[in-house]
This record gives sequence, C-alpha cells and structure tokens, in this order.
Amino acid sequence: MGLVGEIALRDSASLLPRGFWAAVSVWLEKPQVVNKRLSGSRIEAERRVPAPAVAGGTGAEEGRGMTGDGGKGTGAEEERGIAGDWGQHREEERQVSAGDEAIPPPTMLEALWSDFSGMIAREDCEMPAFIKELGKENQPETDALGLDAVLRTLFPKSHLHHCSTAPRKEMVIKDTFNGTVTFLPLEENDEGKYQIKKCNIYQIRLTHTKDDEWSVSILTSSPENWVADGIVYPKRTWLGNELLSKLAKWSTEEKQSEFKSTLSLISVAKYSRVYQELKKKYKEMVKVWPEVTDPEKFVYEDVAIATYLLILWEEERAEKGLSKKQSFVDLGCGNGLLVHILSNEGYPGRGIDVRRRKIWDMYGPQTHLEECAIRPDDSYLFPNVDWLIGNHSDELTPWIPVIAARSSYSCCYFVLPCCFFDFHGKYNRRQSQKTQYREYLDFVTEVGLECGFSVEEDCLRIPSTKRVCLIGKSRTYSPLLEDRIDKQRTQYINNRQSCTGITSDKTVGSNQCDSHYVVNCVVDQAVELECAANETKTDGARVWWSGFQPREKVEQVRNCAALPRDFVDVVVLTVASLLLNATQEKPWEHTLDVHLNTWNKGESLSLREVAEHLDKETLKRLKNEYGGLQTLLRNNHQVFEVLNGRVHIRDWREEKPSKRTKPEVKRRFSAEAFKTRLCWFFIHHPDGCSLTSESCPYAHGTEELRQSQIMKKKKHP
Repeated sequence: MGLVGEIALRDSASLLPRGFWAAVSVWLEKPQVVNKRLSGSRIEAERRVPAPAVAGGTGAEEGRGMTGDGGKGTGAEEERGIAGDWGQHREEERQVSAGDEAIPPPTMLEALWSDFSGMIAREDCEMPAFIKELGKENQPETDALGLDAVLRTLFPKSHLHHCSTAPRKEMVIKDTFNGTVTFLPLEENDEGKYQIKKCNIYQIRLTHTKDDEWSVSILTSSPENWVADGIVYPKRTWLGNELLSKLAKWSTEEKQSEFKSTLSLISVAKYSRVYQELKKKYKEMVKVWPEVTDPEKFVYEDVAIATYLLILWEEERAEKGLSKKQSFVDLGCGNGLLVHILSNEGYPGRGIDVRRRKIWDMYGPQTHLEECAIRPDDSYLFPNVDWLIGNHSDELTPWIPVIAARSSYSCCYFVLPCCFFDFHGKYNRRQSQKTQYREYLDFVTEVGLECGFSVEEDCLRIPSTKRVCLIGKSRTYSPLLEDRIDKQRTQYINNRQSCTGITSDKTVGSNQCDSHYVVNCVVDQAVELECAANETKTDGARVWWSGFQPREKVEQVRNCAALPRDFVDVVVLTVASLLLNATQEKPWEHTLDVHLNTWNKGESLSLREVAEHLDKETLKRLKNEYGGLQTLLRNNHQVFEVLNGRVHIRDWREEKPSKRTKPEVKRRFSAEAFKTRLCWFFIHHPDGCSLTSESCPYAHGTEELRQSQIMKKKKHP
C-alpha cells in the first residue's frame, strides 16, 4: 500500500486519539513547523461530505450530495469511535480578509468532491488502494457522520534554487471514525479550474492495536507516482522520517503550549508575501553591517517584525476606514533598523535610544533617530503619535503601556518583551508554577490591562526564543473616565514596589475587563497620598517614579571578556582538573578501550556540579557577568564544550569540519589565526594534546607561535 513509515505508540495517559487529531491540526494549519521551506498555510473552506460510494462496496448512498446542514447526528452518534474525540466537526466556510490571493468560489470544494467521488465510483486504477477505504468501516448508524473535506492553500518560501514559489492547493479528507487523513494535491487546468492530481497522494493513519498500544503511519502513492519538488512535496523518505516522528511526538505530548499560535492575529498569506518582498529589499544590509552583533539574526529579525507591523497597521486602517498611514515612535530603538524599514515603507516615525550606534550614520536623513534617555514622566509623552513600539526595550518595557495610555486616548502600543524588568528595576519572580518568561509576559499584560487596554498576544516568526508580542490597540473605558483610570494606574505602579510574596494568579490576556478596571473603581485615600509622595515634579513636569534608572549611556562589557586573565586561567584550570579527576574515580568505565585510546577525555559534569566545587568569591564575581560560569567556559572554546547544560573537555580529534562553505572573510580569519595562540592541552593536560603538532590549530610551544595578522577594527569617528 506504499507504507513509508510506522511508529508504535504507548498511550499510558489516555491521550489518544485526541492527541493524534491535535497533531494533525498542527500539520494542517502550521505545516512550516516541520517543513521549513513553507511559510504557512490557509484553510479556505471545510465541509461535511458523505463517504464516497465504491462499486460493490459499503460506502454511503451513491449520488448523495454534500450535506448542507453538516449532517449532524445524535449526541450518541457523535460520541462513537474516533469521531467523538475530535472536536465538533466544523462545517463553516472560513472567511478570509480582502486583499489576499484570489479566494475560490463557495462551490469549488463541492465540485472537487463530486469529481473525486466519481473517480472512486469508477475505481480509477491510478488512485492508491488506501483511497478506496475512505469511510468504508463506518457503522450504518454512523453513516450520517460521513467525512470532513478541507480545502487548504500552502505558501512556499522564496528560494534561490527553486523558481516556483506560487501557492499550492490541496484537498484534505479527514475520516475521523477510521482515524485517517488523506492529502490530495490539486492542479489548475487550461480553463483555470482545479482538479485532483493522481500523484503525490499520501495518508496519515492512526491504528489502535490493543489496550494502550497504538501506531501512527504514513502511506503514499507508489514511487513511480511520487514526484518530489523539494518544497511542498519532499521525498517519501522525508515523510516517513521527519513528518512521521513529529506527528508521533505531538500525539502523545501532555504538555500544552503556554503561548498562542504563530501569527494568529494577522493574515499568514499577506505576511508571507510582504516578508519575502522586504527580505529581498533589505538583504544587502547583512553585507555592510558595522556592528559586532550577528547581522543575519538582527537584519532578518527586524525585517520580520516590520512585516508584522505593516500587516497589523494595514488591517487596522481597513477596520477603521483610515487612509493615512500610522505614525510611530520606537522607544529603545537600538540599531534603528526597524525604524529605518518602517520609514522607508512610508510610515512617519522616529526612534529614540540612550546610546547612538555606528550604523545610524548609514541610514540617511529620512530615518529619524535620537540619542536620548527616556524617563517615565510627563516630559516624554507622545500625544500626536498613533503607535509606541518597544522592541526588546528592557527597562522601558513595563512603562510603554503607561506612556501610551497617558499620551492620548487613541495611542496604541506594541511590545516584544525580552529582558525582565519591573517599574523600578529587575523583575522578581512571584509565581513558581510558571516559567519565568510566561510569568513576565503575564505581568506586562497585566500592566496593559490596568492601564485600560484590551491586550492581545501573538507569537512572531523571528529567530529568537523571546518572540511573543503584546499589543494594546483599544481601550476598555470611555474617554470620560480618563482621570479615574489614571489614578488606578498610579496606584498600581506604586503597589508594585510594596507588594511581596506570591501574587494571586490573575487571569490575563483576555480582551474583557471586569468592573474593577472600568467604572466602580474607588482609590483609597491613603494610597493616593502614597502615590503623591512618589510622584515628584522636575522642571514643572510630573515624574511618575523617582527611583527609575535608565541604562547607562556607555555599555558595560559583562560577557566575561573583561575579566582579568589570571582569574580566568585559574577557573579554567580548576574546572579542567575537576573533569579529569572525575575520570580517575570511575576507572572501570574505560577499561575496554584502555589499549586503544589512552588520552584522558575526562567526565562530563552539569554546570551545577561544577559550580559546587568553586569558592564563593569566584561564584560572586561570575554572577556579575551575563551568563556567569557558562559564558566563561564557552568563551574558552579551546578547552571546553558545553552541551545541554553539561560541561565536557573538548576532544579536538572529534571536531567535524563544517558542511557549509564559510564566507571568504571567515576563511581568511581562520587561516590568519592559525598557530597564533598556545595550545592549552600541550601545556596543561597530563597526556598532552590529542593532536599532532601539524594538525593542531594552536601552537605546541613558543617556537611555533605566529604573529596574528588580524587587524583590529577601526573605530568610527
């Protein structure tokens, strides 16, 4: 039957078949999670359909059309078999916003199903055998349930080696009773109508063996009927390995995601198109990036954030009937690239940061960037600005909803929290049941709610672990209540300093606000006096929080690179000795290869185990550095390897050459750095270096040392 893979599952937690259908939903709605050459998908339509009639088979009544009312059965029928475990059988047409690609007419899915049913009835010999089994095992009393037909569009990413990136369409058939999902590719004929292709058909299948034993498998068209394009349809082996393993993993995962699905608030189709346009437009920035940060990460991350904002603002204008593009201010704009992109795309705005960057000079006069320290007071309000942006804005992050709320009733905000800051300094955890990141997002959401915003959450598609954004674009109160709500904001800010211990687990992220936030809000007189004491006036402007400290203008180097060399050498030698001595305590583990390999590789220890062997003064000093002990060990790449929280002695014999071709600049630097530093192992390891002098990139003795040819970067005037 074209089986390309099967994985056995043990369902001790009773997650199946519900977990299987949740996994299928991910593949249907977010295929880019597995197939990195896709940017997303869109469900165009979904209908309940009868099982196709097979000649001489037991399918549904031949000639029966699509059930207009969804063909709902009784409650008992809906709870039978796998069908009862998978949702409530949606039958509505999905509506998509105007401006997307051409939307198929409402009859397209019906016409496709009619053609497909005819092919099954004729027993088309080119169709895979598993197609004929659709709906076959349905009980007579559950025939009314039928099948679910879905029409979806897939959006490939643009790629240098693949010229065809046009959207592709598929019809997907979900047989919930029998636990199968079948994917049928569609192609457009000369008349502009879509029809079913007879190649690249595949089916995902869940099978119940016995008790808690299940299996998930993938079947495909025969090899001669599978044409891999490397994008939408990879090789059959990819389906049997990559896709199948992900589906199996997701099917039995108990932990639910703490975050919303990616790009849940905007059109994925629009995002895909605009992102590719902007990426192509600004890719040259990577080549001329003057900062020490990774250009690819920062350029493409800001392109993605800009894309999201452009779509969000376009949809806001359509919703409110506006024609003028929104204005913005980016608080803590950093390298200013986001401001540059938004300005180039016609949006009036500026960026403000406490420290000027070298790259600012490259943008030109049309990109407005200011070097200034933002403080939370009445001097830094923006009454004529539509949106405030906080992209990794650090200590300003919790203040941005407050600044937006006090700037004007129409001012909105977008924040992408990264480092954890409260109003008065570093954020202190209060709820151990949540991850620190989730707790901090809930705190920033709570700030927005207390300021009177309806706060929405979304997950961006950026190369970062901190990619959840929070958006406040509407208020929960009337403009007439502004004074009362502002007292509430002041009370909340001051309470943040005084409250300690575990806070109540308040529900956040909802667009609804209870009466506490809107009308019957009574501010205690004693609290008002305390708020007034904290709010001072400087040069006639009200200072909202006198203890606020903006970051320093001169950035401190705290990545262990500025630590004294003798201190670093002592820590490196201490940790290396600890790893090497751990091997001597477990000699039996190395008796088998003692004659084959006598070089001591040492044991691996967790970072916590290593830290326990360091003195308090050393740990205190490392704590002041970003990343602490782990950063110091990773900086000493020659000696250590840190993987999954465990520290290893690096064995240079096991270093594999990179499969990727390095850029010319990196290749030149690698050659120029050869033998410019002494080999640590040659000097300190009891067995010496594991490599010969000829193959080791480091010098075995001072006589091999070469003078470094790498010129230091010239500082910009």
